[in-house]
Amino acid sequence: MAEEFDLIAEYRDDKGKGASRRLRREGKVPAILYGGGRPPRNLAFDHNRVIQQLENESFYSSVLNVKVGDKNQAVILKDLQRHPAKRQILHIDLQRILEDEEIRRNVPIHFLNEAIAVGVKQSGGKVSHVMTEVVGVWLPKNLPEYLEVDIADLELDELRYISDLKLPEGVSIPALAQGEEADQPIVSIHIIKEVVIEEEEEGLAEAVAAGEVPVAG
Repeated sequence: MAEEFDLIAEYRDDKGKGASRRLRREGKVPAILYGGGRPPRNLAFDHNRVIQQLENESFYSSVLNVKVGDKNQAVILKDLQRHPAKRQILHIDLQRILEDEEIRRNVPIHFLNEAIAVGVKQSGGKVSHVMTEVVGVWLPKNLPEYLEVDIADLELDELRYISDLKLPEGVSIPALAQGEEADQPIVSIHIIKEVVIEEEEEGLAEAVAAGEVPVAG
C-alpha cells in the first residue's frame, strides 16, 4: 500500500486568472477537485506545505486525503503545473476516488540490485532505464507506491520487460493484455562506447595552424 498524505484545504468561490494570482501572492496554491459523480470544487492549499509534500516521491502515486473543515475526501493527483523558472506550484488538479472504482494511472518503476547486476559487476556495463513508469489499473485499496523489478541476474545486452515487473495483488497492467508486441523493454545493460572522431580533430588542428580559425588571445 502507498502512503497516505493529509492536505488541509479551503473552499474558494472566486475564479479566473486574477483570483489565482491573488492566491499565489498570499502564499497559496489554487486547485480544482473533480470526479466521483459530483460537481467540481475550487480549492486552495498552503504553498509551502504542498512543496514540502512534493519532495516525497510517493506523493505522486498515493492516495491524498484532502481535509476541508470537518470533511475528508480521498483523492489522487491528476495534474500539477509548475512555474518554468521559480520553485513555485501554479495549479493542482485532483480527482476524487471511490472505493469500488478502479484507478488508471502511471506508477514509478524501482530497479533493484543495479550495482551488483551481472552485466555491471562482471562485464562493466551500464544500466539503461528504458522506462521509468508504467500505466497500471487497481482499486484504491490496492494502490501501489511503486512497482519493482530485480535485475541482479541481468547480463550484458539483455533486457527486462514490463512482464518482468513484480505486481502486487489486485494490480494489473493493461499493456500486457494487448499481446507480446505491447510487452515493451523497461531496462537493459550495455557497454557505453566512446566515439572519437579523429579526422575532425586533426582537421581543426590543421586549420588553427594555418590561421584559418581564430584563436582566443
